[in-house]
Amino acid sequence: MIDVHQLLAFCAMSVLLSAIPGPSVLFVIGRALAHGRRTALASVLGNALGGCVLVAAVALGVGSIVERSVLVFQAIKLLGAAYLVVLGARALWASWRGRSEAADVAAPHSDGRRSVWAGFTVGVTNPKSVVFLTAVLPQFVDRDAGHAGVQMLVLGAAGALLQLMSDGIWGLTASAARTWLGRSPRKMALIGGTGGLAMIGLGAAVAVSGRAEQP
Repeated sequence: MIDVHQLLAFCAMSVLLSAIPGPSVLFVIGRALAHGRRTALASVLGNALGGCVLVAAVALGVGSIVERSVLVFQAIKLLGAAYLVVLGARALWASWRGRSEAADVAAPHSDGRRSVWAGFTVGVTNPKSVVFLTAVLPQFVDRDAGHAGVQMLVLGAAGALLQLMSDGIWGLTASAARTWLGRSPRKMALIGGTGGLAMIGLGAAVAVSGRAEQP
């Protein structure tokens, strides 16, 4: 049903793209610095699930609507950017609550489901990913084999799995650096604030970015 060589070629491209730090990686690093390993990995999972939804949307033809409509593209992009800013502001506020509460930043008791949902929301509100997938996925589909939509789902699922692994490595690395650097509550609060600022900056960058950029 799907050509193995096409699948391997798409996976190779996905690995190369995942290795380059982009908005997804910066989001995971910001979450890791602000909240730690558990939140970072939950965010990675949610982001990957959001990516799977985008793949399904592209396979069903919804991606072409986003690609053609400037209004829809801008609306989704601004929604995702605003959510990133909100997440960053919350992390920044937590780091400013005082040294007495900095221990909560150092060992956060975050809700795993909320972290997954946060990652999912960021992943699914990235219209540039839809446009990118709409342009790239069809190039790896074997038209002679038929079932183009199913092939795109398989390819997209493979790409999402590889991104999950790559982002997970980034999240673990950033959270390990956070633990190593944060030897005191004051330093931990500062690191958490840095993660919050990173997410706010990422949200602002997404808001002002153009259509032509890749995710």
